[in-house]
Amino acid sequence: MTDGATVGQAAVDQLLEVLDLEHTGAMAFRGMSPPVGPQRVYGGQVAGQALVAAGRTVAPERFVHSLHGYFVRPGDPAEPITYQVENVRDGRSFSVRRSVALQHDKPIFFMSASFQRHEEEGLDHHAPTPPDVPAPDDVPTMSDRLARYPERLGIWGQIPRPIDVRYVGEPGWVRPGDRPADPHQRVWMRIDGKLPDDPLLHACALTYASDLTLLDSVLSVHGEVWGPGGVVGASLDHALWFHRPFRADEWFLYDCWSPSASGARGLATGRMFTTDGRHIASAVQEGLLRRVGG
Repeated sequence: MTDGATVGQAAVDQLLEVLDLEHTGAMAFRGMSPPVGPQRVYGGQVAGQALVAAGRTVAPERFVHSLHGYFVRPGDPAEPITYQVENVRDGRSFSVRRSVALQHDKPIFFMSASFQRHEEEGLDHHAPTPPDVPAPDDVPTMSDRLARYPERLGIWGQIPRPIDVRYVGEPGWVRPGDRPADPHQRVWMRIDGKLPDDPLLHACALTYASDLTLLDSVLSVHGEVWGPGGVVGASLDHALWFHRPFRADEWFLYDCWSPSASGARGLATGRMFTTDGRHIASAVQEGLLRRVGG
């Protein structure tokens, strides 16, 4: 294993620890945030942990096919997060759970998730086909990108990165004026190491990754960037549908675009494709977006 692979696996192992919740009651769990991270709990983390909590109360032969969540308060990464799960229904084919994340006895996030038994069969199609973009090895790595923007290293240089993210176009965190307007934000992603074979864990890892670049597509339409001279934002809600089996530690293309932005809110939607063109998941998110001075 190379040094780079070792570093990536170490970050992935830390992510697995973050997703490995403590079972504190029949339908209650406790999660922690990474020791080094942003000032607010990352949205993908709390969504991924909420799905872990919900999934652990469902029979293992049922796999999550959709989730819908709302971010209602910023989370404090220095404090544990309590997850309370409600069994809404267990039917013959589907199980529905409601998972609420709390800090200081107040909800910071809540999610409904639906699980379906594996052996269901039916019609199968997806459209349109994935976009024609360069392969992951033919686009710059995150380290290559950050080398051009040393002012962005700061906390980015300290936070372990369990996801290998490779932008096909310019990312949203470049300097103002460095990003041409583009109707799409396309990014190759994969967990930067090896995950166990547990399908729920791969779904939780994909949920974690799905919040990383989705709102970038709202800014991309206008050639805008995050931070001073651009925009600050926060996720308001998040929805994700899982269509076909996948591994989150193998490359997938996250093809994101924004159909609408107004009232300081932007709507973003995205599709995830494997390298062989299978449509594995779809995401939709609305975010709060406000301009800030330089």
